[in-house]
Amino acid sequence: MSAGEKAKAKGEQIAGKAVRKGAHATGDDTTAAKGGALEARGHAREKKEKGKDAFKR
Repeated sequence: MSAGEKAKAKGEQIAGKAVRKGAHATGDDTTAAKGGALEARGHAREKKEKGKDAFKR
């Protein structure tokens, strides 16, 4: 996995988790869902890159 893609995936995961936790604390369900989606997108990006790396071997 390229360093840039890995950083982007981790960044999305961290940002999504922060948004989700903050929204839950304030009771904002819509923003919590958006944060969860961002976090899930980061996890999906990470899995995609790991799959590409496994295929290269």
